Amino acid sequence: MVGRTEQWKSRIGFIGGSDALIIMGDDHDKLIRLWREKRGEVLPLDLSNDLVVQLGTVTEDLNRTWYERTSGHTVQDVQRKVRHPIHKWMGATLAGRVQQTGAVYEAKFMLPSDFSEEAAANKYMAQLQHNMWVIAARSAVLSIITGCGKWVEVTIYADPLYQHLLLTAEKKFRRCVQTGEPPVLFDIETPRPRLEAIKIVDMTASNSWVELAATYLRTREAHGDHELAKTELEKLVPEDTKEAVGHGIKARRSKLNAVSFEVLPVQLAHPSSGEHIGVIAPP
Repeated sequence: MVGRTEQWKSRIGFIGGSDALIIMGDDHDKLIRLWREKRGEVLPLDLSNDLVVQLGTVTEDLNRTWYERTSGHTVQDVQRKVRHPIHKWMGATLAGRVQQTGAVYEAKFMLPSDFSEEAAANKYMAQLQHNMWVIAARSAVLSIITGCGKWVEVTIYADPLYQHLLLTAEKKFRRCVQTGEPPVLFDIETPRPRLEAIKIVDMTASNSWVELAATYLRTREAHGDHELAKTELEKLVPEDTKEAVGHGIKARRSKLNAVSFEVLPVQLAHPSSGEHIGVIAPP
């Protein structure tokens, strides 16, 4: 009980990464309980009998060692407690920070039934974005051991828009803690994680891929000729010319000096003699 009480006292004065998971989550009961914890009304849940949580705890050192051995990177600031330099009520207890890149390091244990790289990124997105915001990191690394004896590294990048929404939600929650007004779920959609591309996939069995690949190969040379013609035509348009017309196309210069092209209808491809057209002399 003493240990839980000390843990509670150490967490009551700030909002951390694990709190962000609940604040940005979809479980109203967990949100209310967190609110009551932060108000000092209840102690944190006793997770000593939660097997998955305990597996994550006992494998954390192994996880970090495996990450360092596999990646060649060093994890520093293990279990370091930090606060945001401006929003002092925002804090984080770091599992670590990658020395070579400055990335937030987080070690997790996941059961095979719950695991995919995208599922892992979605599950821990709020915690990672919170911790990145606190220490101004541009990326985070999830080092994951699964129950089937597999180790996976997932890289997540800082998302400024999501971090702005996260900060807004945390401020609202903190205000509820201060006023005593029960919080409500914020229903903020988790951004689609931008995962590091590491897979090689054989697409020969996809019919759509077959059709589109054939079209790509058939039109590739023509597309190159098209882009080259646009570049050369743009060079032919005098700098003081607003529009240039001839042989079925029109070049138009914008106020920002960008030249765009359009195909003219057949009846406009050869303007009548009554229209004033600036003549472009050949180079």
